[in-house]
Amino acid sequence: MYHITIIAGARPNFMKIAPIIHAIKNAKQNGKAIDYRLVHTGQHYDKNMSGSFFEQLSIPEPHINLECSGGTQAEQTAAILVSFEKELMTNPADLVLVVGDVTSTMACALVAQKLHTKVAHVEAGIRSYDWTMPEEINRLVTDSITNYFFTTSELANQNLLKSGVKANQIFYVGNTMIDTLLKHRPNFKAPEVYGKLGLKPKSYIVMTLHRPANVDEEGQLKAMIEEIVGNTKDLPLIFPVHPRTAKILEHLKVSHPRLHMVAPLSYLEFNYLVENAKAVITDSGGITEETSVMNVPCMTLRDNTERPETITLGTNELVGTNPQAIKPYLEKLFNGEWKDYKTIPLWDGKTAERIVAHILNFAKK
Repeated sequence: MYHITIIAGARPNFMKIAPIIHAIKNAKQNGKAIDYRLVHTGQHYDKNMSGSFFEQLSIPEPHINLECSGGTQAEQTAAILVSFEKELMTNPADLVLVVGDVTSTMACALVAQKLHTKVAHVEAGIRSYDWTMPEEINRLVTDSITNYFFTTSELANQNLLKSGVKANQIFYVGNTMIDTLLKHRPNFKAPEVYGKLGLKPKSYIVMTLHRPANVDEEGQLKAMIEEIVGNTKDLPLIFPVHPRTAKILEHLKVSHPRLHMVAPLSYLEFNYLVENAKAVITDSGGITEETSVMNVPCMTLRDNTERPETITLGTNELVGTNPQAIKPYLEKLFNGEWKDYKTIPLWDGKTAERIVAHILNFAKK
């Protein structure tokens, strides 16, 4: 039996590992000698991650939660190192599979290698080249100690080759986040705010802002929101707000009749809002992937992106962090000049099947 330990540390990680677990279960039912153990490091406490979260997205409950939440970057990394070492020594594996770019990804890869366990990284090779982002450091460290690299794009392959990774270690498979999106798209459901405000398809804009560079600098945040409000005509702006950002906005006395701040939404509700929006304004990386596949115009308020394929082939545009740069993009949107999704290779809902097929080959070696 080939044993895989799968790591998830934050809510987006679960969206990425869910299809892989389903593919492992299918392989096992078809007589393959493969099994998994799901470890939640507990890195991010998320009140939306209740039983219904796992149920809605048909994600199995983790076998264990290491409960390593809170603290500084260093404290959290240390807590995960200590806890996961005990976990892996108690439950040895043939392969540790990490996803994305959170602290858990890096810390668990490090523990696995020190215990002579091979590491596979899902979403390997993506780069923003911005070392002020903790995620970029996590990616660089993880990819420097990974054995098998599962990539989402040709550019990610090139990044890895340039860093000295051998071509036979790189497996271009696509994007498991899109597996989850396509599987659950028929189940999207309108959040309460949709009916409450009488929203109609393509007649409102969704906003999400959470990066410290945008929300911690109060003047910057206020200027951005004022610029968005001032250039979105009469459209309602729906802004699911993280509690931390909500406190800053309250302090800044930011309010407008068209700006509707709502509590964070479930996956199915949030993506219903996104799919039916005229556009999305965000500083998230993952949302740019989903908006592209759903062909929804997306504006990213960042100076760089680790997902350039969402710009070259998707519906995303990199606006930057200067509030005054927002207006021309909104004008382009309202003039009906936004680009359409051109299809990103292998973002087809079958990525997890390809990953598990490769893992079964590793098991033979």
